[in-house]
Amino acid sequence: MSDDDQFADDQDMDDVSADETPSDEKSGGVRQIVVEMGDDGQRLDRWLKKYAPDLPYALVQKLMRKGQIRVDGGRVKTDTRLNAGQTVRLPPAGSGAAVGKTDTWFRPHPGDADLIRSMVIYDDGEVVALNKPAGIAVQGGMKIARHIDGLLEHLADRDGVKPKLCHRLDRDTSGVLLLARDRETAKRLGRAFEGRNIRKYYWALTAPAPQMNDGVIDAPLIKGDGPYKDMMIVDAENGKFSRTEFQVIERAGPAAAFVMFWPRTGRTHQIRVHAAEGGFPLIGDEKYGHADPEKDDARINMIHDMNLAPRLHLHAWRIVVPHPTRKGMIDVTAPLADDLRKSWKAFDFRPQIDHDPFANVEF
Repeated sequence: MSDDDQFADDQDMDDVSADETPSDEKSGGVRQIVVEMGDDGQRLDRWLKKYAPDLPYALVQKLMRKGQIRVDGGRVKTDTRLNAGQTVRLPPAGSGAAVGKTDTWFRPHPGDADLIRSMVIYDDGEVVALNKPAGIAVQGGMKIARHIDGLLEHLADRDGVKPKLCHRLDRDTSGVLLLARDRETAKRLGRAFEGRNIRKYYWALTAPAPQMNDGVIDAPLIKGDGPYKDMMIVDAENGKFSRTEFQVIERAGPAAAFVMFWPRTGRTHQIRVHAAEGGFPLIGDEKYGHADPEKDDARINMIHDMNLAPRLHLHAWRIVVPHPTRKGMIDVTAPLADDLRKSWKAFDFRPQIDHDPFANVEF
C-alpha cells in the first residue's frame, strides 16, 4: 500500500540447531526421520518446528512446493497429520542449495519470538496489529535475511497457522502493520485497502515546513527507469493518479514542521515523493530529499546539530478500518519509537495530537 518497499537489511543471523532429534538416518545429506509414537497425529508444520528448526516457515512452504519435503515418499502440505512410524524426508540441514543458489530465506535467531511478540499492539483473535520498528523489511527477497513475514511463525495460533500480511511498509518506516489470522479475514481487509475504505495516518517531520497549513497534493506517479529505476517519479502523462492530504500540526518556524499525512491512494513511496514535490521533503529521506543542494546541506547540518534520529522521519501512526467480520471499526495507533520521540522533543513538538484534523473529511 502507500509507501511500500521491499528493501531490507542483510543482517546474517546464527542458525538454530535442534537439541534433539528422533531416529535419523542420513543418505547423501538428506535426512530421513521416523515419526515416533509421541508425535502421532501432530501437524507436519508443528513437528518441523520441533525437529527441524533450521527450516523456517517460508522455506518449508517453498520446499514442499518443490517436493523436497515428503512423507513416506509422497508430497505433503503444512497441515498434513503425521502417523507414528511414517518417514519424513528433509533436505540437508542448512542447505541453501535445496531452493536454488539465488534464494535467500529468513535466518532464525533465538530472540526472534520475543522480538515479534513485543511488536503486538492489538489482537482480537482475527486481526493483529504490530508496531513495526524501522530497519526491518516486511517481506523477504534477494539478500534479505530477516523480515517480518519470517517472524510471524512465532505468532501462530494453536493449530500452528501463522498470521497473514495485509499490506506493507517501507523498511525505514515504523508504525502500524495489520495482519489477519485467516485467509478470509485477509481477503476482506485486502478489499478495504483496495477500495480505500480506510484511514491511514502518518506522522512525519519535514524540512523545511510547508508554506500552507494544510493541502492536497495530486501528482501522478510511475516507477522510474535508467538512473531512477529504484525510485517513483512524478509523470503527469503516464503516471497513476495519486493523492495525499496533509495537515501541519506544529511548526519550528520555516525550518521544519510536524506534519500529518493521509495518503488517499496507495502508491509506492507516495508520501515521500509528494512531500518532496511539494517542497517540504521528509527529514532523513536519502532517496527523495535531494532536489536542492543548498537545502540538502541545511538538512544534513540540522540532523547532526540537533542530534536527530539518523533515519527517515516517517511513522504510520494510526489505521482506522471497518472490522472484517464484526460490527464497528478497528482503530489502532502506534506510539513513536524512542529515537523519533527524541527528534520530536528536539523541536519541542509534542508526540500527540488533540484532535483528528481529518475527522470531517469523507473517505
